[in-house]
Amino acid sequence: MPVKSENQQINEQIIHGTLSPEALLLSQQMTRQNNTDDEIDLAELLRAIWSGKLLIIAISLVFSIASIVFALSKPDIYKASVLLAPASSDSSGSMGALAGQFGGLASLAGISLGSGGTDKTALALEIIKSRAFLESFIEKHELLVPLMASKKWDRESDALTIDEELYDTSSKKWLRDVDAPKKTEPSPWEAYQKFLELVTVSQDKITSLVTINVEFYSPEMARQWLMWLVADVNDFMREQDEKEAQASIDYLIKQLATTEISAMETVFYQLIEEQTKSIMLTNVKAEYVLKTIDPAQVPELKAGPKRTLIVVLGTMLGCMLSVLIVLIRYFTNNGKSTKTKEDILA
Repeated sequence: MPVKSENQQINEQIIHGTLSPEALLLSQQMTRQNNTDDEIDLAELLRAIWSGKLLIIAISLVFSIASIVFALSKPDIYKASVLLAPASSDSSGSMGALAGQFGGLASLAGISLGSGGTDKTALALEIIKSRAFLESFIEKHELLVPLMASKKWDRESDALTIDEELYDTSSKKWLRDVDAPKKTEPSPWEAYQKFLELVTVSQDKITSLVTINVEFYSPEMARQWLMWLVADVNDFMREQDEKEAQASIDYLIKQLATTEISAMETVFYQLIEEQTKSIMLTNVKAEYVLKTIDPAQVPELKAGPKRTLIVVLGTMLGCMLSVLIVLIRYFTNNGKSTKTKEDILA
Protein backbone atom coordinates (compact mmCIF):
# COMPACT_ATOMS: atom_id res chain seq x y z
CA MET A 1 0.00 0.00 0.00
CA PRO A 2 1.24 3.58 -0.68
CA VAL A 3 2.61 5.50 2.29
CA LYS A 4 0.43 8.49 3.22
CA SER A 5 2.01 11.85 3.91
CA GLU A 6 1.71 13.64 7.21
CA ASN A 7 -0.75 16.17 5.76
CA GLN A 8 -2.99 13.42 4.39
CA GLN A 9 -3.01 11.65 7.78
CA ILE A 10 -3.90 14.88 9.56
CA ASN A 11 -6.71 15.59 7.07
CA GLU A 12 -8.16 12.11 7.57
CA GLN A 13 -8.03 12.56 11.36
CA ILE A 14 -9.85 15.89 11.02
CA ILE A 15 -12.55 14.25 8.91
CA HIS A 16 -13.04 11.35 11.36
CA GLY A 17 -12.83 13.60 14.43
CA THR A 18 -9.90 11.68 15.97
CA LEU A 19 -7.39 14.56 15.88
CA SER A 20 -5.55 15.27 19.14
CA PRO A 21 -5.08 18.87 20.45
CA GLU A 22 -1.36 18.79 19.59
CA ALA A 23 -2.08 17.60 16.06
CA LEU A 24 -4.81 20.26 15.68
CA LEU A 25 -2.37 22.99 16.74
CA LEU A 26 0.20 21.65 14.30
CA SER A 27 -2.39 21.67 11.50
CA GLN A 28 -3.31 25.29 12.21
CA GLN A 29 0.35 26.32 12.19
CA MET A 30 0.92 24.55 8.88
CA THR A 31 -2.13 26.25 7.36
CA ARG A 32 -0.95 29.68 8.49
CA GLN A 33 2.51 28.96 7.13
CA ASN A 34 1.12 27.95 3.70
CA ASN A 35 -1.06 31.07 3.57
CA THR A 36 1.92 33.24 4.49
CA ASP A 37 4.04 31.65 1.76
CA ASP A 38 1.31 32.21 -0.86
CA GLU A 39 0.78 35.86 -0.02
CA ILE A 40 2.95 38.62 -1.50
CA ASP A 41 4.62 40.64 1.22
CA LEU A 42 4.42 44.28 0.09
CA ALA A 43 6.87 45.35 2.75
CA GLU A 44 9.38 42.82 1.47
CA LEU A 45 8.97 44.15 -2.09
CA LEU A 46 9.64 47.68 -0.87
CA ARG A 47 12.69 46.49 1.06
CA ALA A 48 13.95 44.72 -2.06
CA ILE A 49 13.49 47.86 -4.18
CA TRP A 50 15.11 50.05 -1.53
CA SER A 51 18.09 47.71 -1.23
CA GLY A 52 18.66 48.00 -5.00
CA LYS A 53 17.99 51.75 -5.25
CA LEU A 54 21.51 52.51 -6.51
CA LEU A 55 21.16 50.02 -9.35
CA ILE A 56 17.72 51.39 -10.23
CA ILE A 57 19.06 54.95 -10.33
CA ALA A 58 22.07 53.91 -12.40
CA ILE A 59 20.07 52.00 -15.04
CA SER A 60 17.40 54.70 -15.23
CA LEU A 61 20.09 57.34 -15.67
CA VAL A 62 21.73 55.36 -18.48
CA PHE A 63 18.39 54.98 -20.28
CA SER A 64 17.62 58.66 -19.76
CA ILE A 65 20.95 59.78 -21.24
CA ALA A 66 20.58 57.36 -24.14
CA SER A 67 17.08 58.71 -24.80
CA ILE A 68 18.35 62.29 -24.79
CA VAL A 69 21.15 61.44 -27.22
CA PHE A 70 18.72 59.57 -29.49
CA ALA A 71 16.15 62.41 -29.42
CA LEU A 72 18.77 65.05 -30.23
CA SER A 73 20.16 62.93 -33.09
CA LYS A 74 16.80 62.88 -34.87
CA PRO A 75 16.40 65.72 -37.41
CA ASP A 76 13.51 68.16 -37.29
CA ILE A 77 10.47 67.38 -39.44
CA TYR A 78 8.20 70.10 -40.87
CA LYS A 79 4.64 69.61 -42.10
CA ALA A 80 3.01 71.64 -44.85
CA SER A 81 -0.79 71.48 -45.16
CA VAL A 82 -3.36 72.53 -47.74
CA LEU A 83 -7.15 72.66 -47.46
CA LEU A 84 -9.10 71.78 -50.60
CA ALA A 85 -12.73 71.59 -51.67
CA PRO A 86 -14.29 69.51 -54.44
CA ALA A 87 -14.57 71.64 -57.58
CA SER A 88 -18.15 71.81 -58.85
CA SER A 89 -18.89 70.37 -62.27
CA ASP A 90 -22.04 70.70 -64.35
CA SER A 91 -21.16 68.00 -66.87
CA SER A 92 -22.14 65.11 -64.62
CA GLY A 93 -25.56 66.63 -63.96
CA SER A 94 -26.17 67.24 -67.65
CA MET A 95 -25.16 63.70 -68.56
CA GLY A 96 -27.44 62.35 -65.84
CA ALA A 97 -30.42 64.31 -67.18
CA LEU A 98 -29.60 63.22 -70.71
CA ALA A 99 -29.38 59.60 -69.63
CA GLY A 100 -32.80 59.84 -68.02
CA GLN A 101 -34.31 61.36 -71.13
CA PHE A 102 -32.75 59.24 -73.89
CA GLY A 103 -31.33 56.26 -72.01
CA GLY A 104 -33.89 53.80 -73.29
CA LEU A 105 -33.59 54.96 -76.89
CA ALA A 106 -29.78 54.91 -76.78
CA SER A 107 -29.74 51.39 -75.35
CA LEU A 108 -31.57 50.18 -78.46
CA ALA A 109 -28.56 51.32 -80.46
CA GLY A 110 -26.14 49.61 -78.09
CA ILE A 111 -24.96 52.82 -76.38
CA SER A 112 -24.83 53.26 -72.60
CA LEU A 113 -25.12 56.84 -71.42
CA GLY A 114 -24.45 56.02 -67.77
CA SER A 115 -25.65 58.06 -64.81
CA GLY A 116 -22.83 60.63 -64.80
CA GLY A 117 -22.50 60.34 -61.03
CA THR A 118 -18.79 59.48 -60.71
CA ASP A 119 -17.24 60.92 -57.54
CA LYS A 120 -14.19 62.62 -59.04
CA THR A 121 -12.97 63.86 -55.65
CA ALA A 122 -12.73 60.37 -54.18
CA LEU A 123 -11.07 59.18 -57.37
CA ALA A 124 -8.50 62.01 -57.23
CA LEU A 125 -7.63 61.18 -53.60
CA GLU A 126 -7.03 57.56 -54.50
CA ILE A 127 -4.89 58.60 -57.47
CA ILE A 128 -2.70 60.72 -55.17
CA LYS A 129 -1.83 57.56 -53.22
CA SER A 130 -1.49 55.30 -56.25
CA ARG A 131 1.85 53.78 -57.25
CA ALA A 132 1.78 54.77 -60.94
CA PHE A 133 0.96 58.42 -60.20
CA LEU A 134 3.55 58.88 -57.45
CA GLU A 135 6.31 57.14 -59.41
CA SER A 136 5.61 59.46 -62.34
CA PHE A 137 5.45 62.44 -59.96
CA ILE A 138 8.86 61.63 -58.41
CA GLU A 139 10.46 61.19 -61.82
CA LYS A 140 8.90 64.35 -63.28
CA HIS A 141 10.11 66.63 -60.47
CA GLU A 142 13.44 64.80 -59.92
CA LEU A 143 12.77 64.03 -56.25
CA LEU A 144 14.72 60.78 -56.00
CA VAL A 145 17.92 62.25 -54.50
CA PRO A 146 16.34 64.54 -51.87
CA LEU A 147 13.78 61.88 -51.06
CA MET A 148 16.12 58.91 -50.62
CA ALA A 149 19.53 60.45 -49.75
CA SER A 150 18.79 63.47 -47.54
CA LYS A 151 19.36 63.26 -43.80
CA LYS A 152 18.57 66.76 -42.45
CA TRP A 153 18.01 70.41 -43.31
CA ASP A 154 20.43 73.23 -42.46
CA ARG A 155 18.46 76.26 -41.32
CA GLU A 156 21.33 78.74 -41.68
CA SER A 157 22.13 77.89 -45.29
CA ASP A 158 18.55 76.85 -46.11
CA ALA A 159 19.96 73.78 -47.82
CA LEU A 160 19.29 70.09 -47.64
CA THR A 161 22.13 67.94 -46.30
CA ILE A 162 22.79 64.86 -48.43
CA ASP A 163 24.22 61.73 -46.88
CA GLU A 164 27.57 61.24 -48.67
CA GLU A 165 27.50 57.53 -47.86
CA LEU A 166 24.38 57.16 -49.96
CA TYR A 167 24.90 59.61 -52.80
CA ASP A 168 27.95 61.42 -54.23
CA THR A 169 26.80 64.91 -55.21
CA SER A 170 29.97 65.69 -57.21
CA SER A 171 29.79 62.67 -59.49
CA LYS A 172 26.03 62.30 -59.13
CA LYS A 173 26.28 58.59 -58.41
CA TRP A 174 24.58 56.40 -55.84
CA LEU A 175 26.91 54.76 -53.32
CA ARG A 176 24.55 53.03 -50.93
CA ASP A 177 25.34 49.48 -49.87
CA VAL A 178 22.24 47.27 -49.96
CA ASP A 179 21.48 43.59 -50.18
CA ALA A 180 19.89 41.93 -53.19
CA PRO A 181 17.39 42.24 -54.77
CA LYS A 182 17.82 45.96 -54.06
CA LYS A 183 20.23 47.92 -56.24
CA THR A 184 22.61 50.78 -55.56
CA GLU A 185 20.19 53.24 -57.12
CA PRO A 186 16.78 53.20 -55.38
CA SER A 187 14.03 51.66 -57.47
CA PRO A 188 10.78 53.50 -58.30
CA TRP A 189 9.01 51.17 -55.85
CA GLU A 190 11.34 52.20 -52.99
CA ALA A 191 10.83 55.87 -53.82
CA TYR A 192 7.07 55.35 -53.93
CA GLN A 193 7.08 53.66 -50.51
CA LYS A 194 9.21 56.45 -49.04
CA PHE A 195 7.08 59.26 -50.46
CA LEU A 196 3.89 57.55 -49.33
CA GLU A 197 5.19 57.75 -45.73
CA LEU A 198 5.45 61.53 -46.05
CA VAL A 199 1.94 62.16 -47.41
CA THR A 200 -1.35 61.99 -45.49
CA VAL A 201 -4.74 62.56 -47.14
CA SER A 202 -8.04 62.94 -45.27
CA GLN A 203 -11.55 64.10 -46.13
CA ASP A 204 -14.19 65.41 -43.77
CA LYS A 205 -17.34 63.31 -44.17
CA ILE A 206 -19.62 66.22 -43.26
CA THR A 207 -18.11 69.17 -45.17
CA SER A 208 -16.32 67.07 -47.86
CA LEU A 209 -13.27 69.31 -47.41
CA VAL A 210 -9.96 67.61 -48.14
CA THR A 211 -6.73 68.08 -46.16
CA ILE A 212 -3.39 66.97 -47.59
CA ASN A 213 -0.18 67.07 -45.54
CA VAL A 214 3.43 66.58 -46.61
CA GLU A 215 6.18 66.11 -44.01
CA PHE A 216 9.86 66.61 -44.80
CA TYR A 217 13.14 67.91 -43.38
CA SER A 218 12.96 71.14 -45.41
CA PRO A 219 9.85 73.29 -44.81
CA GLU A 220 10.20 74.98 -48.20
CA MET A 221 10.44 71.64 -50.01
CA ALA A 222 7.43 70.30 -48.10
CA ARG A 223 5.37 73.27 -49.30
CA GLN A 224 6.67 73.00 -52.87
CA TRP A 225 6.02 69.27 -53.09
CA LEU A 226 2.51 69.78 -51.79
CA MET A 227 1.76 72.46 -54.39
CA TRP A 228 3.11 70.22 -57.15
CA LEU A 229 1.04 67.31 -55.88
CA VAL A 230 -2.25 69.23 -56.01
CA ALA A 231 -1.47 70.74 -59.42
CA ASP A 232 -0.42 67.41 -60.91
CA VAL A 233 -3.48 65.50 -59.74
CA ASN A 234 -5.72 68.21 -61.23
CA ASP A 235 -3.78 68.02 -64.50
CA PHE A 236 -3.93 64.22 -64.47
CA MET A 237 -7.72 64.18 -64.00
CA ARG A 238 -8.13 66.88 -66.65
CA GLU A 239 -6.11 64.94 -69.22
CA GLN A 240 -8.00 61.72 -68.51
CA ASP A 241 -11.41 63.38 -68.87
CA GLU A 242 -10.34 65.20 -72.02
CA LYS A 243 -9.12 61.96 -73.61
CA GLU A 244 -12.34 60.17 -72.68
CA ALA A 245 -14.50 63.01 -73.98
CA GLN A 246 -12.61 63.18 -77.28
CA ALA A 247 -12.82 59.39 -77.67
CA SER A 248 -16.56 59.59 -77.04
CA ILE A 249 -16.97 62.32 -79.65
CA ASP A 250 -15.05 60.30 -82.23
CA TYR A 251 -17.20 57.26 -81.50
CA LEU A 252 -20.45 59.23 -81.67
CA ILE A 253 -19.50 60.78 -85.02
CA LYS A 254 -18.92 57.31 -86.44
CA GLN A 255 -22.27 56.11 -85.10
CA LEU A 256 -23.98 59.22 -86.47
CA ALA A 257 -22.70 58.46 -89.95
CA THR A 258 -24.19 54.96 -89.92
CA THR A 259 -27.59 55.57 -88.29
CA GLU A 260 -30.71 56.18 -90.30
CA ILE A 261 -33.05 56.88 -87.38
CA SER A 262 -33.80 60.57 -86.94
CA ALA A 263 -34.47 60.18 -83.21
CA MET A 264 -31.08 58.58 -82.71
CA GLU A 265 -29.44 61.41 -84.61
CA THR A 266 -30.90 63.79 -82.04
CA VAL A 267 -29.42 61.69 -79.22
CA PHE A 268 -26.01 61.61 -80.89
CA TYR A 269 -25.96 65.37 -81.47
CA GLN A 270 -26.83 66.09 -77.84
CA LEU A 271 -24.21 63.63 -76.63
CA ILE A 272 -21.61 65.27 -78.83
CA GLU A 273 -22.66 68.64 -77.42
CA GLU A 274 -22.21 67.43 -73.83
CA GLN A 275 -18.83 65.89 -74.54
CA THR A 276 -17.72 69.10 -76.26
CA LYS A 277 -18.82 71.00 -73.17
CA SER A 278 -16.72 68.64 -71.05
CA ILE A 279 -13.64 69.36 -73.16
CA MET A 280 -14.31 73.08 -72.80
CA LEU A 281 -14.46 72.76 -69.00
CA THR A 282 -11.17 70.89 -68.88
CA ASN A 283 -9.47 73.77 -70.69
CA VAL A 284 -10.95 76.69 -68.75
CA LYS A 285 -10.78 75.35 -65.17
CA ALA A 286 -7.30 75.61 -63.66
CA GLU A 287 -8.28 73.67 -60.54
CA TYR A 288 -10.23 70.97 -62.26
CA VAL A 289 -11.15 68.56 -59.42
CA LEU A 290 -9.67 69.98 -56.20
CA LYS A 291 -10.08 73.69 -55.49
CA THR A 292 -7.72 75.36 -53.03
CA ILE A 293 -9.38 76.94 -49.99
CA ASP A 294 -6.34 77.47 -47.78
CA PRO A 295 -3.07 77.30 -49.76
CA ALA A 296 0.07 75.64 -48.43
CA GLN A 297 2.47 77.85 -46.47
CA VAL A 298 6.06 77.32 -45.40
CA PRO A 299 5.78 75.86 -41.87
CA GLU A 300 7.76 77.74 -39.22
CA LEU A 301 7.31 75.28 -36.35
CA LYS A 302 8.56 71.72 -36.48
CA ALA A 303 6.06 68.86 -36.38
CA GLY A 304 8.50 66.32 -34.98
CA PRO A 305 10.20 64.52 -33.47
CA LYS A 306 8.58 64.64 -30.02
CA ARG A 307 11.85 64.79 -28.11
CA THR A 308 10.32 65.29 -24.68
CA LEU A 309 8.08 62.27 -25.14
CA ILE A 310 11.05 60.16 -26.30
CA VAL A 311 13.06 61.06 -23.19
CA VAL A 312 10.14 60.44 -20.82
CA LEU A 313 9.32 57.05 -22.36
CA GLY A 314 12.98 56.02 -22.40
CA THR A 315 13.42 56.94 -18.74
CA MET A 316 10.26 55.08 -17.74
CA LEU A 317 11.43 52.01 -19.65
CA GLY A 318 14.79 52.10 -17.85
CA CYS A 319 13.09 52.49 -14.48
CA MET A 320 10.74 49.54 -15.02
CA LEU A 321 13.54 47.34 -16.33
CA SER A 322 15.83 48.20 -13.40
CA VAL A 323 13.09 47.45 -10.83
CA LEU A 324 12.46 44.09 -12.51
CA ILE A 325 16.18 43.24 -12.39
CA VAL A 326 16.43 44.21 -8.71
CA LEU A 327 13.40 42.10 -7.75
CA ILE A 328 14.65 39.07 -9.66
CA ARG A 329 18.09 39.32 -8.05
CA TYR A 330 16.64 39.85 -4.57
CA PHE A 331 14.25 36.91 -4.60
CA THR A 332 16.79 34.66 -6.33
CA ASN A 333 19.38 35.37 -3.63
CA ASN A 334 16.71 35.10 -0.90
CA GLY A 335 15.65 31.70 -2.22
CA LYS A 336 19.25 30.46 -2.20
CA SER A 337 19.75 31.71 1.37
CA THR A 338 16.59 29.91 2.52
CA LYS A 339 17.70 26.65 0.95
CA THR A 340 21.16 26.99 2.57
CA LYS A 341 19.60 27.46 6.02
CA GLU A 342 17.34 24.45 5.53
CA ASP A 343 20.34 22.35 4.48
CA ILE A 344 22.25 23.41 7.63
CA LEU A 345 19.32 22.64 9.93
CA ALA A 346 18.81 19.29 8.23
